[in-house]
Amino acid sequence: MEIEHTAYKRCDLIKVKGRLDSASVPEFEERLKQITNSGRYRIVIDLEDLQFISSAGLRALISTQKVCRRYNRGEVVLANVPENIKAALDLAGFTTLFKIFPDVVSAVANV
Repeated sequence: MEIEHTAYKRCDLIKVKGRLDSASVPEFEERLKQITNSGRYRIVIDLEDLQFISSAGLRALISTQKVCRRYNRGEVVLANVPENIKAALDLAGFTTLFKIFPDVVSAVANV
């Protein structure tokens, strides 16, 4: 798994490539914690190149969403979600918990 992080004035963009499974989730969670611990709570996660997400990856997304939404500080939004990932999110009942955008530009504009 590869993670690219870009900090913008209004939000942080995380681009995830490869597989988000139990072996790679700790690195992903650590990166997200670094962002929220620095006081930044508006996060766009670009999933365009994500091939697989496990239940551990879904838990990392939910826990970060809870931290960001606490006290109405911000939120996590998803962009470029592949159909297989969208199906996993839907199956877990998570599609209502995240705003999903077709591209990064619209996601950044709405955070």
